[in-house]
Amino acid sequence: MKLLEYQAKEVLASLGIAIPPGMIARSADEAGAAFSKFGPVAVKAQVPVGGRGKAGGIKLAKTADEARRAAEQIIGMDIKGFKVPLVYCEAALDIDREIYLGFTVDRDARANILMLSAKGGMDIEQVAEESPDAIARLYPNPWRGPLDFELAQLVYDADLGDLARPLMVLMKKLYRAIPDSDALTAEINPLVVTKSGDVIAGDAKLEIDEQRYGSVLEGDPYEAEAKKRGLTYVSLDGDIGIVGNGAGLCMSTLDLVQRAGGRAANFCDIGGGAKAEVVENALAVILMNPKVKGVLINVFGGITRGDEVAKGIVTARDNLKMKLPLVVRMSGTREEEGREILRQNGIEPGASAWEAAKKIVELISSPLVGRSGPQGRGGAG
Repeated sequence: MKLLEYQAKEVLASLGIAIPPGMIARSADEAGAAFSKFGPVAVKAQVPVGGRGKAGGIKLAKTADEARRAAEQIIGMDIKGFKVPLVYCEAALDIDREIYLGFTVDRDARANILMLSAKGGMDIEQVAEESPDAIARLYPNPWRGPLDFELAQLVYDADLGDLARPLMVLMKKLYRAIPDSDALTAEINPLVVTKSGDVIAGDAKLEIDEQRYGSVLEGDPYEAEAKKRGLTYVSLDGDIGIVGNGAGLCMSTLDLVQRAGGRAANFCDIGGGAKAEVVENALAVILMNPKVKGVLINVFGGITRGDEVAKGIVTARDNLKMKLPLVVRMSGTREEEGREILRQNGIEPGASAWEAAKKIVELISSPLVGRSGPQGRGGAG
Protein backbone atom coordinates (compact mmCIF):
# COMPACT_ATOMS: atom_id res chain seq x y z
CA MET A 1 0.00 0.00 0.00
CA LYS A 2 1.11 3.57 -0.68
CA LEU A 3 1.25 5.89 2.30
CA LEU A 4 0.22 9.52 2.04
CA GLU A 5 3.02 12.07 2.16
CA TYR A 6 2.56 13.06 5.79
CA GLN A 7 2.48 9.37 6.81
CA ALA A 8 5.62 8.62 4.79
CA LYS A 9 7.38 11.57 6.41
CA GLU A 10 6.51 10.25 9.84
CA VAL A 11 8.36 7.07 8.88
CA LEU A 12 11.35 9.08 7.60
CA ALA A 13 11.46 11.07 10.83
CA SER A 14 11.47 7.82 12.81
CA LEU A 15 14.57 6.83 10.82
CA GLY A 16 16.33 10.07 11.79
CA ILE A 17 15.84 11.84 8.44
CA ALA A 18 15.18 15.58 8.63
CA ILE A 19 11.72 16.73 7.46
CA PRO A 20 10.12 20.20 7.51
CA PRO A 21 7.73 20.83 10.41
CA GLY A 22 4.12 20.51 9.33
CA MET A 23 0.57 19.54 10.22
CA ILE A 24 -2.46 18.14 8.45
CA ALA A 25 -5.44 20.43 7.84
CA ARG A 26 -9.00 19.39 7.12
CA SER A 27 -10.33 22.92 6.64
CA ALA A 28 -9.32 26.41 5.54
CA ASP A 29 -9.18 27.58 9.16
CA GLU A 30 -6.79 24.78 10.10
CA ALA A 31 -4.56 25.73 7.17
CA GLY A 32 -4.58 29.32 8.44
CA ALA A 33 -3.56 28.02 11.87
CA ALA A 34 -0.65 26.18 10.25
CA PHE A 35 0.60 29.46 8.79
CA SER A 36 0.36 31.07 12.23
CA LYS A 37 2.51 28.25 13.60
CA PHE A 38 5.10 27.83 10.84
CA GLY A 39 5.05 31.01 8.73
CA PRO A 40 5.04 30.57 4.93
CA VAL A 41 3.82 27.07 4.13
CA ALA A 42 3.45 24.68 1.22
CA VAL A 43 -0.17 23.45 1.17
CA LYS A 44 -0.16 19.94 -0.31
CA ALA A 45 -2.98 17.64 -1.38
CA GLN A 46 -2.81 14.24 0.33
CA VAL A 47 -3.52 11.57 -2.26
CA PRO A 48 -1.57 8.36 -3.04
CA VAL A 49 -0.47 9.43 -6.53
CA GLY A 50 2.21 11.61 -8.07
CA GLY A 51 1.74 14.66 -10.25
CA ARG A 52 0.04 16.70 -7.52
CA GLY A 53 1.92 19.89 -8.39
CA LYS A 54 1.02 19.76 -12.08
CA ALA A 55 -2.63 19.16 -11.13
CA GLY A 56 -2.72 22.24 -8.90
CA GLY A 57 -2.58 20.23 -5.70
CA ILE A 58 0.44 22.03 -4.21
CA LYS A 59 0.42 25.75 -3.49
CA LEU A 60 2.84 28.05 -1.64
CA ALA A 61 1.17 30.36 0.86
CA LYS A 62 2.97 33.48 2.07
CA THR A 63 0.10 34.76 4.23
CA ALA A 64 -2.59 33.19 6.41
CA ASP A 65 -5.27 34.22 3.89
CA GLU A 66 -3.33 32.55 1.08
CA ALA A 67 -3.08 29.36 3.16
CA ARG A 68 -6.83 29.37 3.76
CA ARG A 69 -7.60 29.99 0.08
CA ALA A 70 -5.18 27.26 -0.98
CA ALA A 71 -6.86 24.74 1.33
CA GLU A 72 -10.31 25.74 0.05
CA GLN A 73 -9.16 25.22 -3.54
CA ILE A 74 -7.37 21.91 -2.93
CA ILE A 75 -9.65 20.05 -0.50
CA GLY A 76 -12.28 18.25 -2.53
CA MET A 77 -10.51 18.54 -5.88
CA ASP A 78 -9.96 15.44 -8.03
CA ILE A 79 -6.40 14.34 -8.79
CA LYS A 80 -6.10 11.35 -11.10
CA GLY A 81 -9.36 9.90 -9.81
CA PHE A 82 -8.67 10.55 -6.11
CA LYS A 83 -10.73 13.12 -4.24
CA VAL A 84 -8.54 15.17 -1.88
CA PRO A 85 -9.80 14.75 1.71
CA LEU A 86 -7.19 16.88 3.51
CA VAL A 87 -3.99 18.83 2.98
CA TYR A 88 -0.58 18.78 4.61
CA CYS A 89 0.77 22.21 5.48
CA GLU A 90 4.51 22.31 6.05
CA ALA A 91 7.05 25.06 6.53
CA ALA A 92 8.36 26.37 3.21
CA LEU A 93 12.03 25.63 2.55
CA ASP A 94 14.70 28.04 1.33
CA ILE A 95 15.75 25.83 -1.60
CA ASP A 96 19.21 25.94 -3.13
CA ARG A 97 19.31 22.54 -4.90
CA GLU A 98 16.98 19.60 -5.46
CA ILE A 99 18.16 15.99 -5.54
CA TYR A 100 16.42 12.69 -6.23
CA LEU A 101 17.02 9.77 -3.87
CA GLY A 102 15.11 6.53 -3.79
CA PHE A 103 15.15 2.78 -3.76
CA THR A 104 12.81 0.17 -5.15
CA VAL A 105 12.82 -3.40 -6.36
CA ASP A 106 14.31 -3.98 -9.82
CA ARG A 107 12.17 -6.93 -10.85
CA ASP A 108 14.27 -7.68 -13.92
CA ALA A 109 17.45 -7.89 -11.82
CA ARG A 110 15.55 -9.45 -8.90
CA ALA A 111 17.32 -7.12 -6.50
CA ASN A 112 16.92 -3.89 -4.58
CA ILE A 113 18.20 -0.83 -6.42
CA LEU A 114 19.29 2.46 -4.85
CA MET A 115 19.15 5.49 -7.16
CA LEU A 116 20.59 8.98 -6.83
CA SER A 117 20.39 11.91 -9.23
CA ALA A 118 21.28 15.59 -9.20
CA LYS A 119 18.11 16.18 -11.26
CA GLY A 120 15.65 16.22 -8.40
CA GLY A 121 12.14 17.64 -8.60
CA MET A 122 11.39 15.72 -11.80
CA ASP A 123 9.68 12.35 -12.19
CA ILE A 124 12.42 9.73 -12.15
CA GLU A 125 10.81 8.10 -15.21
CA GLN A 126 11.21 11.36 -17.13
CA VAL A 127 14.86 11.66 -16.06
CA ALA A 128 15.49 8.05 -17.06
CA GLU A 129 13.99 8.69 -20.50
CA GLU A 130 15.60 12.06 -21.20
CA SER A 131 18.92 11.76 -19.34
CA PRO A 132 19.57 8.14 -18.30
CA ASP A 133 23.20 8.90 -17.46
CA ALA A 134 22.03 11.41 -14.84
CA ILE A 135 20.88 8.55 -12.59
CA ALA A 136 23.53 6.75 -10.55
CA ARG A 137 22.56 3.21 -9.54
CA LEU A 138 23.65 0.78 -6.85
CA TYR A 139 22.52 -2.82 -6.24
CA PRO A 140 23.41 -3.42 -2.59
CA ASN A 141 23.94 -6.87 -1.19
CA PRO A 142 20.52 -7.74 0.32
CA TRP A 143 22.05 -9.40 3.38
CA ARG A 144 24.52 -6.71 4.48
CA GLY A 145 23.12 -3.61 2.78
CA PRO A 146 25.23 -0.88 1.13
CA LEU A 147 28.84 -0.42 2.27
CA ASP A 148 30.48 2.98 2.74
CA PHE A 149 32.70 2.75 -0.31
CA GLU A 150 29.71 1.74 -2.46
CA LEU A 151 27.71 4.71 -1.25
CA ALA A 152 30.66 7.03 -1.82
CA GLN A 153 30.98 5.77 -5.39
CA LEU A 154 27.25 6.27 -5.93
CA VAL A 155 27.49 9.88 -4.76
CA TYR A 156 30.42 10.65 -7.05
CA ASP A 157 28.76 8.88 -9.98
CA ALA A 158 25.82 11.26 -9.50
CA ASP A 159 28.22 14.23 -9.56
CA LEU A 160 27.31 15.13 -6.00
CA GLY A 161 30.71 14.70 -4.40
CA ASP A 162 30.47 17.97 -2.47
CA LEU A 163 27.59 16.44 -0.52
CA ALA A 164 29.20 13.04 0.03
CA ARG A 165 29.18 13.09 3.83
CA PRO A 166 25.52 14.07 4.47
CA LEU A 167 24.23 11.97 1.56
CA MET A 168 26.02 8.82 2.71
CA VAL A 169 24.59 9.20 6.21
CA LEU A 170 21.09 9.85 4.84
CA MET A 171 21.16 6.90 2.43
CA LYS A 172 22.03 4.52 5.24
CA LYS A 173 19.05 5.81 7.22
CA LEU A 174 16.67 5.54 4.27
CA TYR A 175 17.78 2.00 3.53
CA ARG A 176 16.65 1.03 7.05
CA ALA A 177 13.07 1.35 5.77
CA ILE A 178 13.48 -2.04 4.09
CA PRO A 179 13.88 -4.14 7.26
CA ASP A 180 12.11 -1.74 9.63
CA SER A 181 8.94 -1.09 7.58
CA ASP A 182 9.00 -3.86 4.97
CA ALA A 183 9.24 -1.11 2.38
CA LEU A 184 9.04 -2.01 -1.30
CA THR A 185 9.72 1.53 -2.50
CA ALA A 186 10.99 4.65 -0.75
CA GLU A 187 11.52 7.93 -2.55
CA ILE A 188 12.59 11.41 -1.50
CA ASN A 189 11.99 13.79 -4.37
CA PRO A 190 13.01 16.43 -3.98
CA LEU A 191 15.68 15.94 -1.37
CA VAL A 192 16.27 19.61 -0.69
CA VAL A 193 19.60 21.25 0.00
CA THR A 194 18.78 24.57 1.62
CA LYS A 195 20.80 27.74 1.19
CA SER A 196 22.13 27.22 4.70
CA GLY A 197 23.41 23.77 3.70
CA ASP A 198 20.84 21.56 5.43
CA VAL A 199 19.63 18.41 3.66
CA ILE A 200 15.88 17.91 4.18
CA ALA A 201 13.23 15.62 2.71
CA GLY A 202 10.98 17.97 0.72
CA ASP A 203 8.62 15.20 -0.36
CA ALA A 204 8.30 11.51 0.43
CA LYS A 205 6.72 8.43 -1.10
CA LEU A 206 6.65 5.11 0.69
CA GLU A 207 5.11 1.84 -0.41
CA ILE A 208 5.01 -0.92 2.15
CA ASP A 209 4.10 -4.59 1.99
CA GLU A 210 0.40 -4.90 2.79
CA GLN A 211 0.97 -8.54 3.79
CA ARG A 212 2.61 -7.14 6.91
CA TYR A 213 0.39 -4.13 7.51
CA GLY A 214 -2.93 -5.58 6.37
CA SER A 215 -5.07 -4.84 3.37
CA VAL A 216 -5.92 -1.13 3.19
CA LEU A 217 -7.74 0.52 0.31
CA GLU A 218 -4.95 2.45 -1.38
CA GLY A 219 -7.14 5.39 -2.33
CA ASP A 220 -8.70 5.88 1.10
CA PRO A 221 -6.52 7.83 3.56
CA TYR A 222 -8.95 7.33 6.46
CA GLU A 223 -8.70 3.56 6.24
CA ALA A 224 -4.92 3.82 5.98
CA GLU A 225 -4.75 6.07 9.05
CA ALA A 226 -7.17 3.84 10.98
CA LYS A 227 -5.08 0.77 10.18
CA LYS A 228 -1.99 2.58 11.40
CA ARG A 229 -3.79 3.25 14.70
CA GLY A 230 -4.93 -0.35 15.04
CA LEU A 231 -8.62 0.32 14.38
CA THR A 232 -11.17 -1.76 12.47
CA TYR A 233 -12.56 0.86 10.09
CA VAL A 234 -14.39 0.99 6.75
CA SER A 235 -15.24 4.20 4.92
CA LEU A 236 -18.82 4.75 3.75
CA ASP A 237 -20.44 7.59 1.82
CA GLY A 238 -22.59 9.30 4.47
CA ASP A 239 -22.02 12.16 6.91
CA ILE A 240 -22.54 10.62 10.38
CA GLY A 241 -19.48 9.14 12.06
CA ILE A 242 -20.15 5.82 13.83
CA VAL A 243 -18.19 4.29 16.72
CA GLY A 244 -19.19 1.02 18.39
CA ASN A 245 -17.60 -1.86 20.26
CA GLY A 246 -18.22 -5.05 18.37
CA ALA A 247 -18.98 -5.71 14.72
CA GLY A 248 -22.60 -6.68 15.35
CA LEU A 249 -23.31 -3.57 17.40
CA CYS A 250 -21.68 -1.36 14.76
CA MET A 251 -23.75 -2.96 11.99
CA SER A 252 -26.99 -2.54 13.93
CA THR A 253 -26.06 1.11 14.60
CA LEU A 254 -25.62 1.68 10.86
CA ASP A 255 -29.08 0.22 10.31
CA LEU A 256 -30.62 2.44 13.00
CA VAL A 257 -29.08 5.57 11.51
CA GLN A 258 -30.38 4.58 8.08
CA ARG A 259 -33.84 3.91 9.52
CA ALA A 260 -33.80 7.34 11.21
CA GLY A 261 -33.15 9.01 7.86
CA GLY A 262 -29.38 9.46 8.10
CA ARG A 263 -26.36 7.96 6.34
CA ALA A 264 -23.25 6.62 8.03
CA ALA A 265 -19.84 7.95 7.06
CA ASN A 266 -17.99 4.92 8.36
CA PHE A 267 -17.96 1.65 10.26
CA CYS A 268 -15.56 1.83 13.23
CA ASP A 269 -15.27 -1.01 15.74
CA ILE A 270 -13.16 -0.15 18.81
CA GLY A 271 -13.19 -3.74 20.06
CA GLY A 272 -14.24 -5.47 23.23
CA GLY A 273 -11.63 -4.08 25.61
CA ALA A 274 -11.21 -0.56 24.28
CA LYS A 275 -9.50 2.00 26.53
CA ALA A 276 -9.71 5.78 26.53
CA GLU A 277 -6.81 6.11 24.08
CA VAL A 278 -8.53 3.84 21.55
CA VAL A 279 -11.74 5.86 21.71
CA GLU A 280 -9.77 9.06 21.15
CA ASN A 281 -7.97 7.51 18.17
CA ALA A 282 -11.31 6.46 16.65
CA LEU A 283 -12.73 9.98 16.92
CA ALA A 284 -9.52 11.48 15.55
CA VAL A 285 -9.76 9.37 12.38
CA ILE A 286 -13.49 10.07 11.94
CA LEU A 287 -12.97 13.83 12.26
CA MET A 288 -10.37 13.76 9.47
CA ASN A 289 -13.26 13.31 7.03
CA PRO A 290 -14.57 16.79 6.09
CA LYS A 291 -17.96 15.30 5.15
CA VAL A 292 -18.71 14.23 8.72
CA LYS A 293 -21.35 16.47 10.34
CA GLY A 294 -21.86 14.59 13.59
CA VAL A 295 -20.80 11.50 15.53
CA LEU A 296 -22.79 8.71 17.18
CA ILE A 297 -21.06 6.49 19.73
CA ASN A 298 -22.87 3.28 20.69
CA VAL A 299 -21.20 1.23 23.43
CA PHE A 300 -22.46 -1.83 25.27
CA GLY A 301 -20.18 -2.62 28.18
CA GLY A 302 -19.03 -6.18 28.63
CA ILE A 303 -15.26 -6.23 28.73
CA THR A 304 -15.31 -2.54 27.83
CA ARG A 305 -15.86 -0.39 30.92
CA GLY A 306 -18.25 2.51 30.55
CA ASP A 307 -16.14 4.86 32.67
CA GLU A 308 -13.06 4.24 30.48
CA VAL A 309 -15.06 4.89 27.32
CA ALA A 310 -16.54 8.07 28.82
CA LYS A 311 -13.08 9.36 29.74
CA GLY A 312 -11.92 8.69 26.20
CA ILE A 313 -14.90 10.51 24.73
CA VAL A 314 -14.36 13.59 26.91
CA THR A 315 -10.59 13.61 26.34
CA ALA A 316 -11.00 13.19 22.60
CA ARG A 317 -13.59 15.97 22.37
CA ASP A 318 -11.38 18.37 24.29
CA ASN A 319 -8.05 17.43 22.68
CA LEU A 320 -9.50 17.51 19.17
CA LYS A 321 -11.46 20.71 19.86
CA MET A 322 -14.50 18.92 18.52
CA LYS A 323 -17.17 21.28 17.17
CA LEU A 324 -19.61 18.72 15.82
CA PRO A 325 -22.74 17.28 17.45
CA LEU A 326 -21.91 14.26 19.57
CA VAL A 327 -24.47 11.69 20.74
CA VAL A 328 -23.57 8.82 23.07
CA ARG A 329 -25.50 5.68 23.94
CA MET A 330 -23.92 3.68 26.76
CA SER A 331 -25.00 0.63 28.74
CA GLY A 332 -23.41 -2.35 30.48
CA THR A 333 -20.37 -2.54 32.75
CA ARG A 334 -20.00 0.61 34.88
CA GLU A 335 -22.61 2.34 32.76
CA GLU A 336 -23.76 4.61 35.57
CA GLU A 337 -20.20 5.77 36.28
CA GLY A 338 -19.68 6.37 32.58
CA ARG A 339 -22.94 8.29 32.19
CA GLU A 340 -22.09 10.45 35.18
CA ILE A 341 -18.70 11.34 33.67
CA LEU A 342 -20.45 12.34 30.44
CA ARG A 343 -23.05 14.44 32.28
CA GLN A 344 -20.38 16.22 34.32
CA ASN A 345 -18.72 17.21 31.06
CA GLY A 346 -21.82 18.44 29.27
CA ILE A 347 -22.64 15.30 27.28
CA GLU A 348 -26.08 13.83 27.99
CA PRO A 349 -26.08 10.08 27.15
CA GLY A 350 -28.83 8.59 25.05
CA ALA A 351 -31.60 6.55 26.64
CA SER A 352 -31.46 3.88 23.92
CA ALA A 353 -29.71 3.14 20.64
CA TRP A 354 -32.81 4.08 18.66
CA GLU A 355 -33.26 7.39 20.49
CA ALA A 356 -29.56 8.17 20.00
CA ALA A 357 -29.78 7.46 16.26
CA LYS A 358 -32.82 9.74 15.89
CA LYS A 359 -31.10 12.47 17.90
CA ILE A 360 -27.90 12.57 15.82
CA VAL A 361 -29.92 12.72 12.58
CA GLU A 362 -31.97 15.57 14.06
CA LEU A 363 -28.88 17.47 15.19
CA ILE A 364 -27.01 17.31 11.90
CA SER A 365 -30.12 18.42 10.06
CA SER A 366 -30.19 21.68 12.01
CA PRO A 367 -29.18 24.68 9.86
CA LEU A 368 -27.07 25.94 12.80
CA VAL A 369 -24.82 22.88 12.85
CA GLY A 370 -21.47 22.86 11.03
CA ARG A 371 -17.76 22.56 11.55
CA SER A 372 -17.60 26.11 12.79
CA GLY A 373 -20.69 25.62 14.99
CA PRO A 374 -21.04 24.97 18.71
CA GLN A 375 -18.91 22.51 20.61
CA GLY A 376 -19.97 18.91 20.19
CA ARG A 377 -21.96 18.44 23.38
CA GLY A 378 -25.06 16.86 21.89
CA GLY A 379 -27.09 14.27 23.71
CA ALA A 380 -30.05 12.03 23.15
CA GLY A 381 -32.83 11.67 25.59
